[in-house]
Amino acid sequence: MNRDELVAFLDDYLQVSAYPDKSSNGLQVEGKEEVKRVAFAVDATLKTIERAAKGKADMLVVHHGMIWGGLSYVTGIHYKRLKALLESGLNLYVAHLPLDAHPEVGNNVGLLRLLDLEPKGSFGDYRGLSIGFWGEFGESQPIEKVARIIAEKLDATVKTYEFGKREIKTVGAVSGAGAFALEEAWRRGIDLLITGEFGHADYLTAMDLPQSVLVAGHYKTETLGVKALMELLREKLGLEVFFIDEPTGL
Repeated sequence: MNRDELVAFLDDYLQVSAYPDKSSNGLQVEGKEEVKRVAFAVDATLKTIERAAKGKADMLVVHHGMIWGGLSYVTGIHYKRLKALLESGLNLYVAHLPLDAHPEVGNNVGLLRLLDLEPKGSFGDYRGLSIGFWGEFGESQPIEKVARIIAEKLDATVKTYEFGKREIKTVGAVSGAGAFALEEAWRRGIDLLITGEFGHADYLTAMDLPQSVLVAGHYKTETLGVKALMELLREKLGLEVFFIDEPTGL
């Protein structure tokens, strides 16, 4: 497939121009004009770039790219990553917030679907746009059961902070560094917020609200979107695809 046609498809499908984002979304680094094989990963690191090149990929699609608002200097790690991309001819395509918020292949709708929930609404305001989703069980579920399902399906170490409800009816999902949505989840009456990472200040906020939280890892909660997008490109466009797993444990 022609690179520019593929980029246009991704830009349109993910609506990359609609999101105010620190990430420079879309085609960050231009490579080969023809794309047959596409690698997918959460992060654009030197290791994932090298593994994509070794796997004969023509494009690497990631959630976390290498350019966040622009590059001032091409030195150090920026030089190493860019050099590896250019020498291999890899195209680097990035979808940060657009892949968190997408209603079909996004990380947050994916987290709800691990619990067999479909989104009933959006929440998680970021610069005027909602990037999270919430859903509702038919009957309340013990927080321990919800945690067990997420841990098994994500193959992740999960920790719960049971400051609010322990019988869960409504669940909100904001992957990665989604703890910014704590107060909004509490105001909306969402029983449990699922997110990826949880800092000291977040703990204190959740405790004082009080709001129950399930933390499943920044990396693990953001594998869902790239994997779903990978399957879409396989099925819809007939491209060869493969996933590069480089977990951080965080």
